Amino acid sequence: MPATPAWPPKSAPRLFVETALGEGLRLSIEGQQAHYLGKVMRVGVGDAVIVCDDATGEWVARVAEAGKREVVVAVERQLRPREEVPDFWLCAALLKKPNFDLVLEKATELGVARVVPVVTRRCVADKLNPERARTIVTEAAEQCARTALPALGDPVKLDQLLRDWPEGRTLFFADENGGMQAGAAFALHGIAPAALLIGPEGGFDEAERASIRAHPAAIAIGLGPRILRGETAAIAGTALWMGMQGDWLD
Repeated sequence: MPATPAWPPKSAPRLFVETALGEGLRLSIEGQQAHYLGKVMRVGVGDAVIVCDDATGEWVARVAEAGKREVVVAVERQLRPREEVPDFWLCAALLKKPNFDLVLEKATELGVARVVPVVTRRCVADKLNPERARTIVTEAAEQCARTALPALGDPVKLDQLLRDWPEGRTLFFADENGGMQAGAAFALHGIAPAALLIGPEGGFDEAERASIRAHPAAIAIGLGPRILRGETAAIAGTALWMGMQGDWLD
């Protein structure tokens, strides 16, 4: 006898929705998500769709109606609860739009809990389109099978970030002038709440660097012998922390 196909199939499309999910719920999907299901993934009645609500976790649903502008799915059962992510923030200075888009995407894939856009004196941008940013992190989470979206903060000036820094959270400062070797600093720190601060294209100026280093929560670190671009430093530093203290150890 032929083997029974796995349900849901690994190829089933994944979507984050704003509706709280539960067994038996009929969910109407419209707009760009309906276009994606119908025109891109070409789902039909009876096909599986994986849906997440960033609260209860991941559910499998079956397509009940597949129209041109609306797809209706019936939620059948929960596959996974919402994941626990490491308590790690990425505080990244705003970069040119495509470069910061890359930071948002890869930070999501790597598993950060929160992304904080930071405005510094040498930033080439001081604004962030919140809708566009949310779309980027949501699509990245769908692609990499996250069940929890990273929190996305509003852009904050560096001095305000330092002034309002929460007690008990270490701030690793990627300083192009050098500091403790990043791996050694992460190992010494352990798994307590942490964040990584990355500068803009032109780096921090001397006054900013002095303010960061003077902060009681800050630990200056080096990310190797080369000066990295902002987006490279954000991705490399996050990946190193996840490999040493995050959920890559599971």
